[in-house]
Amino acid sequence: MSELPEKKDAPEDQPRVPIKIEEACAALAMALICVITFANVLVRYFTNVSFAFTEEFSIFLMVVLTLFGAAAAFARDRHIRMTFIVERLPASLARPLEILVLLLGMLMFAVMAWYGYFLFLDDWQYDTTSPGIGIPQWLYSLWLPLLSVVIFLRILGRLVRTVRNAGSRP
Repeated sequence: MSELPEKKDAPEDQPRVPIKIEEACAALAMALICVITFANVLVRYFTNVSFAFTEEFSIFLMVVLTLFGAAAAFARDRHIRMTFIVERLPASLARPLEILVLLLGMLMFAVMAWYGYFLFLDDWQYDTTSPGIGIPQWLYSLWLPLLSVVIFLRILGRLVRTVRNAGSRP
């Protein structure tokens, strides 16, 4: 199975904030998922008892991993999109379409941040606890608006670089 070739960006196409931050956070989340799951398997195998927190934490960490991965993907211009048609369009049409896609992505993550903030406030105000182990639910819901803002900013950076480089590319 072949891997996708790594895009080599020109220096002016590089984000100012290193993508390594999101990559490190995503790797940490993945490592924690692996450790928690492996520990749970070992404990269940040897004692027939399961750690109560593993499923709840694993789901939370998977969401965090996904959001950090999305931020890195947008920063690298490797986000999920359908390129079959766009790649066959002339640059005069493809560039505005690419800008439109980025603007729509910004809108989507702005809405997620907005409503995620109100979800966080509800969890905070009503002292909602998690169903599995009973810790404050806001510890989980806080990350949705925060990481949505991070993704929004990464898309904004990609949009600025796309618009700035529009004249320098054919």
